[in-house]
Amino acid sequence: MLAKLIAGVLGAAFVTSGAMADYYIVQEKTSKKCTVVDKRPTDNTWVQVGPVAFKNRADAEKQVPVVCKEKN
Repeated sequence: MLAKLIAGVLGAAFVTSGAMADYYIVQEKTSKKCTVVDKRPTDNTWVQVGPVAFKNRADAEKQVPVVCKEKN
């Protein structure tokens, strides 16, 4: 019984930790347009700008003008 309880608690911990998204500021290489995404870029079209991942979208959006120099 105790083993099942422990397994359930550990399973719940994995589910909740996976549900917490990180947000990244990324910039398209050709247009230099910046945006906030919830997954780190994996292709060569986008590059991460800024040194960190943000825990919520609002914090990431506030930092876009600070870390991203868009082409006008």
